[in-house]
Amino acid sequence: MEKPGQEQGWQLQCGAFDVYDQGCPARVVLDHLGDKWALLVLDRLRDGPVRFNQVRRDIKGVSQKVLSQVLKRLERDGMVSRTAFPTVPVTVEYALTELGQTLTARVGPLLHWAEENMPQIRAAQDSYDARLEAA
Repeated sequence: MEKPGQEQGWQLQCGAFDVYDQGCPARVVLDHLGDKWALLVLDRLRDGPVRFNQVRRDIKGVSQKVLSQVLKRLERDGMVSRTAFPTVPVTVEYALTELGQTLTARVGPLLHWAEENMPQIRAAQDSYDARLEAA
């Protein structure tokens, strides 16, 4: 995992942060964001702060461990803020930062594009699979 303070080295490696350069740190961020759970978390937080357990209930199939890892990565990348409240037990809320809001405005439509186009995607997958079986 990259450590704070390595930014200068990254700039030397890839200059103006060119995602096509193998040393560019933007690739690490893209790796974090290319995760289905990260995209679902970002979209779930778009309407405002949400408690951890509510996020877990809303995103069916994500384990507590994976959700915790995703939220930590998103927080480290500056997309999500974490607020702990001094209750017993501790209550934790997550919210999008300004940076996270700019990202969610762009990736949210991708999620809904996938939902809307699943019949065509399924048909393409079935056609591809049938061609492979026939070969």
